Amino acid sequence: MKERKETLLVNGGYPLHSFSDVKELYCSYIFNENDRKSIEDAYEFVVEKHEGQTRRSGEPYHHHLIEVAFILATLQCGPTTIAAGLLHDVVEDTDVPISYIEEKWGVDVAKIVDAVTKIQRLKLSKIQREEFAAEDHRKIFLGMAKDIRVIIIKLADRLHNLRTLGALTPERQKAIAKESLEVFIPIAHRLGLDKLKSEMQDLCLKYLEPERYKEITKLLSKKAKVMKKNLDAVKKRVADILFEKGIPFDISSRVKSIYSIYEKMFVKGHAFEEIYDILALRIITDTDIQCYEILGLIHQTYKPVPGRFKDYIAMPKPNMYQSLHTTIVSGDGNIYEIQIRTKEMDEVAEVGVAAHWAYKERDGYNAKEEQKEIENQLHWFRDFVSISRDIAQEEAHDYIESLTKDIFEANVYVFTPKGKVIELPQGSTPVDFAYRIHTKVGDSTVGAIVNGVMVPLNTVLKTGDMVEIKTSKTSTGPKESWLDFVRSAQAKSAIKKFIAKKDASLIREERIAKGRNSLADAFKDRGYSKGEMEELIQNNLKKLLERFNFETLEDLFLGINGRSPSSGAVLEFLNVKRKISIPKGNAQTTAPKRDNCPVYCKGVGKIAITLANCCTPIPGDEIIGYITRGKGITVHRSECPNVANSKERLVEVFWRDDLENSTYPVDILISAKDRSNLLLDIMNGLSSLKLNVAGLHARHAGNVGNVLVTATILVSHVRKLNDVINVLLNIASIYDVRRIIH
Repeated sequence: MKERKETLLVNGGYPLHSFSDVKELYCSYIFNENDRKSIEDAYEFVVEKHEGQTRRSGEPYHHHLIEVAFILATLQCGPTTIAAGLLHDVVEDTDVPISYIEEKWGVDVAKIVDAVTKIQRLKLSKIQREEFAAEDHRKIFLGMAKDIRVIIIKLADRLHNLRTLGALTPERQKAIAKESLEVFIPIAHRLGLDKLKSEMQDLCLKYLEPERYKEITKLLSKKAKVMKKNLDAVKKRVADILFEKGIPFDISSRVKSIYSIYEKMFVKGHAFEEIYDILALRIITDTDIQCYEILGLIHQTYKPVPGRFKDYIAMPKPNMYQSLHTTIVSGDGNIYEIQIRTKEMDEVAEVGVAAHWAYKERDGYNAKEEQKEIENQLHWFRDFVSISRDIAQEEAHDYIESLTKDIFEANVYVFTPKGKVIELPQGSTPVDFAYRIHTKVGDSTVGAIVNGVMVPLNTVLKTGDMVEIKTSKTSTGPKESWLDFVRSAQAKSAIKKFIAKKDASLIREERIAKGRNSLADAFKDRGYSKGEMEELIQNNLKKLLERFNFETLEDLFLGINGRSPSSGAVLEFLNVKRKISIPKGNAQTTAPKRDNCPVYCKGVGKIAITLANCCTPIPGDEIIGYITRGKGITVHRSECPNVANSKERLVEVFWRDDLENSTYPVDILISAKDRSNLLLDIMNGLSSLKLNVAGLHARHAGNVGNVLVTATILVSHVRKLNDVINVLLNIASIYDVRRIIH
């Protein structure tokens, strides 16, 4: 039962710590001599390796590492974390390899240092730019998602960098401050590192909005002096009541952070005089029940402000913060906020998750198990890791938007039937909830029960709802219509992936069927039925698959659909001869001398021969001639349906063997999922093959999100066309490329 005496400071300086200060801190809770020696060895090593290196301020570089270690020790981090904090720059700034760190300090320290090093290497390429690269932010988040200790070290590192920004140029100060607000402070908030977060916010504001920072500092200093006497009177009266009731307590005062006041004034539009919780009392007791007893006594003594009571004990914040908040009106008319919590709650409020993983020496201590335990307690971090893994391949801006929406701005808290808290963005539905549990749960969802009542899947959830998901093994999977009402990026990404995979499966079956039909048409053109084709293929299946390097007949049909191999190549390998009769001509057996046509017909003398426009044959295609009354011979591809029923007019024709550098038009159809820059990527792909493009036209297909692109290209041979098709099929979102027969 004591009243804590303190001085309310608005803005203080930062003392320069020595390693002795760090050692004094960690020796108060780390007693194992080997662990202590590991930290001392790390300190001596970095002093040696960073010798001669200085910071912009002129101080030796290792002073920065001492300050990082000091911050970590105030959080009671373990020896692995403190050693890694001291070593976190040695790989980046000296010639020490990560393998040496592993050999000297172990795998855990090496992994942490390596992760921090990779984040450190993400330097801002242009200080002047207003927007930071989303790709850099993604890499930072992915690096931190690997281990909470990486986050803690990086936050300690960034905090000290912000404390010493004065040595940098104004441009650099603003760049680092802006990045801190966008990337590191949201993480610190979610971890519950309130002291670190508040100090970082104030420092960022100091460099980003210096005039407003000074204005708030002056207002705060002036009001604090006036209100402190009145607050002391409230504090004394509350202390007397609690002492009389025999309730253990520790009471102190706190000043609202400069950045919090800035948000109230310049973001929410309140006048300084309208901010009631600039000064507040904090009461710490032993048990949850005593917290509620104290709350009742205060409300009996002072009038509470309606709508200002919050019970974070019964409903903790996502960062595990617990406390009772109430706002009262004192006898002199001033308004004060009062926070009531236990000692354990206060530890969490001060240092967040670090209070749960503060190093404790005990039998069977296992750092990895402790790490796992923390991740299980900090449910949002599991979501952070899960989302980072699931959507890591998305565009960087989409990834950052997903994390911001699903993690940093999530404010709807619902429960599983077992009481586990699930945090979701505003407007989320049971489908969002299902995917947050697990992707497989979302994919097999068939119904939802909210607060004991069956509800539609598009029902908007609210804080406090208890949600149960009904799944089925026979479910056909998520519907495309779900994308219209889900709100979390994680759910949207999972649904899109499932649909794309399902579409790909259907497309594969369609391609197999088209390849089979294409080969059947080629057999039909030579006079063979489909049954004869299948019999011939089955009799030669093993040789056929070996020849064209396929594992299954379905794979072969897929290849034929993609013209690799062509139907003609399969017929040639199977030695399929044409059954139709060919008109007899003269005894001429060699190609005539070269003229303007690349095709000749044996024994027909001088006759006009032209390439058909409907199927645009090119050298390498299996071709057939069609005798046209009064117009000579028109050359078609053997599989062209326009000559399928005119066998009496067909003649055998051949490609000349003396063709040189000639190109021929081919019409192709490209099927793709629509996206930005698709046409540009197609043109770049065609340009890489040094092709001339005679025409390009795109249109939306019947299905939403699909697009069809027709192109006329000039190629010299079917081999070149196959190269074109392969290049196009490797472009993202393109799922089919084929020649067109008009």
